[in-house]
Amino acid sequence: MATEEEERKYSAEEEHKIKLMQQEVDIVKRMSKIKHKIAVMSGKGGVGKSTIAVNLAAAFAKKGYKTGIMDVDIHGPNVPMMLGVEGKHLIFTANGIQPVESEGIKIMSVGFFLTSLDSPVVWRGPRKTGVIKQFLSEVNWGDLDVLIIDNPPGTGDEPLTILQSVPLDGVVLVTTPQAVVQEDVRKGINLVLDSKVPIIGIIENMSGFICPHCHEEVPIFGSGNTEEMAKKMDVHFLGKLPLNVETPVTSDTGIPIVIKDPESDIAIKISEIADYIEKTVIKKK
Repeated sequence: MATEEEERKYSAEEEHKIKLMQQEVDIVKRMSKIKHKIAVMSGKGGVGKSTIAVNLAAAFAKKGYKTGIMDVDIHGPNVPMMLGVEGKHLIFTANGIQPVESEGIKIMSVGFFLTSLDSPVVWRGPRKTGVIKQFLSEVNWGDLDVLIIDNPPGTGDEPLTILQSVPLDGVVLVTTPQAVVQEDVRKGINLVLDSKVPIIGIIENMSGFICPHCHEEVPIFGSGNTEEMAKKMDVHFLGKLPLNVETPVTSDTGIPIVIKDPESDIAIKISEIADYIEKTVIKKK
């Protein structure tokens, strides 16, 4: 016969199981209202992945799509700053957590939960997975056309949770020309392939710097072979994005470059990538 303590433990375990099951049901309900879910990933940090994610979201919003961006980079939540909403407070309602809005984009990030912008997020795996599932099950995104999910670098808890929990339309991978970066990106490609999620394509960012004085292109990070790597791994090559001095400036001021300087080379190329995704992923369905 079970003791009173054992019965309490059993009851708590059953309650926890029921909560997890309900959370999975809630995730399905929330995600069913979003027509297209696209993850942006990389195998290495510092490749400009968040910048590309934010500008892709802005490009889709400019096209008239109801757009959202979910920042699941738990330890480096930079999306709020890049969209000029750093320090904003969330509103909690009976219908769920209301995302912050900027430039026609609905935004959710762990950065909105921090008591200070300088506070480090010191969380282990289970807690990181838990907050991502909370975003998926409790955020009231409403009816969206496109949700961009910005992941941290690597193949750890966060990207794995997204790949396993969200019915993704596809993944965009970001690299730079260096061989050491591409080595890690190949691991990211294999993670996505092993998860049976479609890969939309790979972008080579910071592919060259155009000198504003002599207009000569300087391959600061080397002349990579991303296109060749993509071909060998049977992944579509989405193109090269130049290193533009305006890009970090616009990120720091909270205005995506596709909005602030739409005629710049990088804004045009990001818009072309958005056009490709629109044609092959959104309108295809």
